[in-house]
Amino acid sequence: TSTVRLLDIPKAILEKYKDKLPNGKILPVISNQKMNDYLKEIAAICGIEKTLTYHTMRHSCATSVLLANGVPIETVSKILGHTNIRTTQIYARITDLKVSGDMEMLAQKLDVPNRTASR
Repeated sequence: TSTVRLLDIPKAILEKYKDKLPNGKILPVISNQKMNDYLKEIAAICGIEKTLTYHTMRHSCATSVLLANGVPIETVSKILGHTNIRTTQIYARITDLKVSGDMEMLAQKLDVPNRTASR
C-alpha cells in the first residue's frame, strides 16, 4: 500500500467513476490487449499514425512527462513499480533537454552566469 498525492485530473477521473463498479473497485482492470485496442482507437480519433501500445505510453510517460519535468529517477522507478533502479535507468532515456535543464539548475545554485557550450 502506498499513499501518493494525485494531480487534479486523475482525482477528477476517480471522482467521476466513484461507486460505479462492484466490490469497491475504483477502476476496471482490463487486459493488456484490450488496453492496446483502446489506445489504437484513441490514436485514430486523434489522427496519430504511430502504433500506440501500453508499453510505449508507459515509456513516454516516464521520459517525456516525468523525467523531462524534473521528477527524480528514484520517484519514476517507484511509480513504474521497478524494484531495482537499474531497470529504470535502462528503461528511461535521459534527454539532452533534461541534461541541459539540470546543468542550468546547477548553474543557478552556484550563481554562475549563463555560458552555453556544445560538444
